Parts: sequence; structure tokens; C-alpha cells
Amino acid sequence: MIDHSVSPQDARKSYSRGRKPIEWRKAFASAALALSLLLTGAGASAVAEVSGADAFARRDYPRAAAAFMRLAERGDPQAQTYLGYLYAKGRGVPHDDVLAAQWLTRAANQGLPTAQFMLGLMYDKGLGLRQDFTEAYFWLDLATAHAGKRELDYWTRIRNAIGSKIMRWELTEAQERASYWRPLPER
Repeated sequence: MIDHSVSPQDARKSYSRGRKPIEWRKAFASAALALSLLLTGAGASAVAEVSGADAFARRDYPRAAAAFMRLAERGDPQAQTYLGYLYAKGRGVPHDDVLAAQWLTRAANQGLPTAQFMLGLMYDKGLGLRQDFTEAYFWLDLATAHAGKRELDYWTRIRNAIGSKIMRWELTEAQERASYWRPLPER
């Protein structure tokens, strides 16, 4: 659903194409904050995840990438999100938008809001995927629907700004798809 408390004009001001580099960094910084909130794990993977999250927090990105890679290959969506971020930023691994998009897609398909948000940004900018504002809106709508209190306002403004780039029927189609969407766990 569109948040009508933020006008499309205000959303465009906060996410205008003229300020792409700053807003892109801010959006990924928001995603990094959300990633830091994913530090809780469950079961046997919790030990490896915590060591990966600890390495990430210490900015030991090569060690974090190695720890997350093991978990991500086994289908852990949090580890996949971290890896997507690391590939997108080129930290601890070579910068590769295609691999970033692949890892984020796997995590987003499992229902992780941070991955959905970052994937939406990648669709918006055409990084690692073809640029598609409707698909970007779809993923951002899903992310916003499950955003935490810290992310909700910012993610809503970004989603609405991208929504202003598409036709009303495309917006309706993306919202309808989001309403029927269900996560698909890999495990």
C-alpha cells in the first residue's frame, strides 16, 4: 500500500536522481544497520553466524565472507543477505553486482525484509539486474510491510519515490503481487 502521509514530491526530493550517489550510500547504510540487527541465529548455524557477524562488526570482511558463505550455500537467508551486501560493496570479496543480486534474491525469496529492500534498490538502479522500477517497487513494498520501527519511515519514503516513477496500473500490479506473495524457504 502507498503511504499517503509522504507525498510523491517529498519522496522524490529525498530520493531524486540528481543525488543518486549520496542516496545510494544512505540506502545501503540503512541496509547495513538492518543487517546488524540480524545478529541472532538459531540452531547449529548460530555459532558460525555469530562468528561471521562478529567478524563483520570488526570489519574483518574476508573472515565474515568466509563464515557467511558456508551458511549461505546451505540456504541461510541472513547469511545470504550479508553476502549480498559484501559483494555489492566489494568488502572481503571482489565487487560483483551480479553475485550480490543472486544472493539477495535467494534471501529475499525466503522473506528477509533487509534483503528485499536491498534487492529493490538494485532493481531501481539496474545493478546486477536489468533496471525495472515495477520490480523494484514490488520488493520494496514487501520489505516495507515487514520493516522494523527503525527502518519503516525511510524504507517507505524510498518505496514511494520509486512508485512515483511507474504508471498507476504498474503500481497496482506490484501491490497485488506483493499481497499474494509468500516466502519460499530453501531448507
